[in-house]
Amino acid sequence: MKVNTSASFYKWEVVLLLWVAFFLNQADRQAFNIVLPQIQQHLGASDSTMGLLAMMLNLVYAIVVPFAGYCADRMGRSKIIWVSTLIFSLGTFCTGFAGGIFGLILFRCLGMGVGQGMFGPSYTGIIAQYHDTKTRARAMSLHQTSYYIGVITCGFLAGKVAESLGWQYAFFLFGGAGVLFTGVLVLRLRDKPEAQPVKPVADAPAAPSMPAAIATIFRIPTAVCILVAYCTLIFGLNGYLTWMPKYLKETFNLSLSSAGFHAMFWTHAAAFVGVLVAGTLSDKMAARPGGGKNRLLLQAGGLLLASPCIVVMGISSTFVTVCAALAGFGFFRAFFDAGTFAVLYDVIDAKFYSTSSAVLILFGFSIGALAPWILGMIGDHMGLSAGIASLGAVWIIGSIALIVARMFFYEKDAAKIVKQ
Repeated sequence: MKVNTSASFYKWEVVLLLWVAFFLNQADRQAFNIVLPQIQQHLGASDSTMGLLAMMLNLVYAIVVPFAGYCADRMGRSKIIWVSTLIFSLGTFCTGFAGGIFGLILFRCLGMGVGQGMFGPSYTGIIAQYHDTKTRARAMSLHQTSYYIGVITCGFLAGKVAESLGWQYAFFLFGGAGVLFTGVLVLRLRDKPEAQPVKPVADAPAAPSMPAAIATIFRIPTAVCILVAYCTLIFGLNGYLTWMPKYLKETFNLSLSSAGFHAMFWTHAAAFVGVLVAGTLSDKMAARPGGGKNRLLLQAGGLLLASPCIVVMGISSTFVTVCAALAGFGFFRAFFDAGTFAVLYDVIDAKFYSTSSAVLILFGFSIGALAPWILGMIGDHMGLSAGIASLGAVWIIGSIALIVARMFFYEKDAAKIVKQ
């Protein structure tokens, strides 16, 4: 099917297509966390065992990402997204047939981990292709809302389906929808055509090797600081997403669907508002004197203000207070989400967009993968409350890393890209 990629509306159609794909991506991922108590009861497993399963998914995801990013920069990002959406959707669907630990490892950790790992680096690269610095943060912010809506929707639907039909059917629902939507992506999603090179193809410089591309990114101090902050973000989010539904269920004696809803709704509804506000604000602040440095300030402030909310989430014994803290946590973390890739791409050459995204995700999810397991072990010995509250300190470290980048590195790193 021929697609007019030069049409003025197409750059926003790209955002819409990727929005739906990412919605399904996150719904598939979160379904496991919502029905975790039922699966845990079915298997007779401890908190640390379930945390280990969540860790394995994130590690597979992290390992696949750099290879997917490297291939996407060379083979075409849209094709990678077609294939990845099909793989993670089939992995989700087949998880419903898992009868034990081995089945969960095979379908969830390997199937979903591989599929979702392929998706991550490519969608940011396509958005960056179609949206320049005037609309990039806004486009990525709009796209990010699919994460919030996907997690909220899944938080409610997965719990309801599991209560009515069994936990297996939650995976059948979301996995089947993803398989069907893959056909839409094949028909409509395309990479932005490259401009014709001035030099003959034979004279064009060879694409850098993967190790060389990764080494280039680690020579950029601002990118390293963003990487540190992103690792703290993912560590905190993985811990929260994995264990908050169970924590609410046990602490406040909620049903599975109610715990899933409240654990996801307050945070992600507030984040939905926050990312729209932050995306527009980020683009406006970048247009002022100081440029992208202002985006870093916005991100650092978001992590810093979210930190005390995380602590309250873990230590408060009042349900209303916990819900308010969840909302504050979601609203302020959105200020980081809105600017992450927009700032990164300010200091990275365009040919490394997908590879740089891959490196960010590789390290973020490799380190973040430990959070469900660590909190699971804490839960076995001290209770989940202490583990969740401790995540606030982790985000303060991320805020400090961004402040360092703003104060010492960003202007020099961005200036090098402008000269190229």
